[in-house]
Amino acid sequence: MASSGSGYDLSSSTFSPDGRIFQVEYASKAVENAGTALGLKCSNGVVLCVEKPLLNKMLLTNSSRRIHSIDKHSGVAITGFVSDGRQIVNRAREECSNYEETYGTKIPTKVLGDRLASYVHYFTLHGSLRPFGTAALIASYDPETKDHALQMIEPSGVSYQYYACAAGKGRQPARTELEKLNINKPDKAENINVREGVKQLARIIHLLHEDGKDKPFELEMSWLCEESGWEHKGVPRDFIKEAVDWAKKDILETEEYESDEDEEMED
Repeated sequence: MASSGSGYDLSSSTFSPDGRIFQVEYASKAVENAGTALGLKCSNGVVLCVEKPLLNKMLLTNSSRRIHSIDKHSGVAITGFVSDGRQIVNRAREECSNYEETYGTKIPTKVLGDRLASYVHYFTLHGSLRPFGTAALIASYDPETKDHALQMIEPSGVSYQYYACAAGKGRQPARTELEKLNINKPDKAENINVREGVKQLARIIHLLHEDGKDKPFELEMSWLCEESGWEHKGVPRDFIKEAVDWAKKDILETEEYESDEDEEMED
């Protein structure tokens, strides 16, 4: 009975006999069914990328955005239930504003992540509340320490810092692709920069997208880097288009190369 969730999934405050909280697992499932969100910490900044499905041909581009600025030096990408994500974005803006008003300085990256994680976790502790059906990727920069960071908050309230992270339906294959990139070399000069990062994230999104099966999508991308003056801004549209064109060409060339190799092996 416990493995099916029967009787133990009526409240997020109830543990099953085998130590599971089914409401939190259901919230995580809602994230897994949503568009893929990627984050990448580069040598000179952070890049956020979200695959936003176009559910209707009548939708205007830029409506129901998945990436939001929460402060001058911080941004959040969400995937899952967009309405739930908006509450996390609003809370993040309040935390940034309140911290600066109280202490007279920008909120440190780790403090921002911990406070948002605590807020999300609170919604798993009370029977009258339900967990957030969204995951949040946070890109932030600390003007005091001159350090940039990438964090991800999951529906359970768990928060970690990453070199690269992924959430949504393409989470596992995206992780495999991200691990191939030069992102955590001891020599920072060997790690990829944000411009290369934009291209690689565009490639991963298009690699995972199946035209005949998945719905059309809009690619949302933002960066926080030296080029943007360490302000969270959207990646210029012309560069996104350039990155997408490069990604499609790279995927096609890879497929042709693998096809030729298979034919040679058969011969």
